[in-house]
Parts: sequence; structure tokens; C-alpha cells
Amino acid sequence: MLIGIGSDHAGYAYKTWMIDYLTKAGHQVHDFGTDSERPVDYPTFIRPVALAIARHDVDRGIVLGGSGNGEAIVANRVPGVRCALCWDVITAELGRRHNDANCISVGARMISYDTFKAIVNTWLTTPFDGGRHTHRIELIDHPPDEMLA
Repeated sequence: MLIGIGSDHAGYAYKTWMIDYLTKAGHQVHDFGTDSERPVDYPTFIRPVALAIARHDVDRGIVLGGSGNGEAIVANRVPGVRCALCWDVITAELGRRHNDANCISVGARMISYDTFKAIVNTWLTTPFDGGRHTHRIELIDHPPDEMLA
């Protein structure tokens, strides 16, 4: 699987660690930055990951920051991206099963490396349930006019 990954300065160490982990697991990883713990503006590095997902240049994306909140907001502003904010294995599993999450956002200041690894493994291996959830995703991507008023 080709995975795009990007972070701000708060997520840099986790990003670097995850790139190594994913590569050793046989995945290809496209690193969208940042390249240090020097303070940066997170949208600069998160939006390119989301755009790559939307263009199908990568199969999935991982975005990281201090809490993961801002990163999830940025990613979800790009049409076609369904970014789940994950703090544990359950949120990762439900993000895939119910929301077909093609991106996850993780707060490096909120979880351990072991939890991060478990979140990513769960997210990569959990299938989308489809069924009633398919219609809900269609409503997200293509809301009817009455939802836009």
C-alpha cells in the first residue's frame, strides 16, 4: 500500500518513527514533511497529504500533530477525504468500518508509540462494512439540495 504521511513539528518524531515502521512492514510511504521539530504551520504539510488522497496519488494518508484536531479539520476540508481522528484502536476500527476512513489523524501528544502502532495496524487491516454505511458516505460526498440550504 502507498501511504502518504505528513505532520507538524509536534508530530515529527512520531511521523519519522511510523515511516520506518511502515517501510519495514512492506508499505511504500510518501513523506509530505515537516522535516524537523522546528515550529511550522500544520496546514502547509497536511493539505498536500489530503490532496494526494483525493487525487488517488496515495492509497491512504496519516496526518499528525499535537492533538490531531487541526490536522483532521484540514484533511476533511478536501472533498473525497474522510479523515478519522483516532486516539485508540476503537476509533480506528470504527473509522474504517463505518466511515471508510481513507485518512487518520493522530495526536502525538495524546498517545504512546505502542498505541499509535496499534491504531495504524487496525486502520490498515479493517475493512469497510458497506451496507447502510455506504448511503451515509454518499450523503457526505453528495448531499441533497435540502441539506445545503
